[in-house]
Amino acid sequence: MGHFFFKLLPPRPSFARDMTEAERELMGAHASYWQTMLNQGFVLVFGPVFDPKGPYGAGIAIFADDEAARSFAAGDPVIKADCGFTYEICPMAAVTHNTQSD
Repeated sequence: MGHFFFKLLPPRPSFARDMTEAERELMGAHASYWQTMLNQGFVLVFGPVFDPKGPYGAGIAIFADDEAARSFAAGDPVIKADCGFTYEICPMAAVTHNTQSD
């Protein structure tokens, strides 16, 4: 098992400001997809990043290997819709996390 960093790039730099209603619904399906995997323990964290150079989505997840991570990304509704979203996926060499309960 390995940890993977996912960076979801939107179809255009202005996406966060000017998404259409159809795109907003698609983003809801995307969030539900990731939330399901969070609930199952595969995803550790995910959400939007408001980088001044351009917003993007980020997540960290645990998968058996690179192929499983890429398969997860390919199943994301925003990728399946083929509307310009792309993922960058990088394996993480080491992960340190807080083991204390909230």
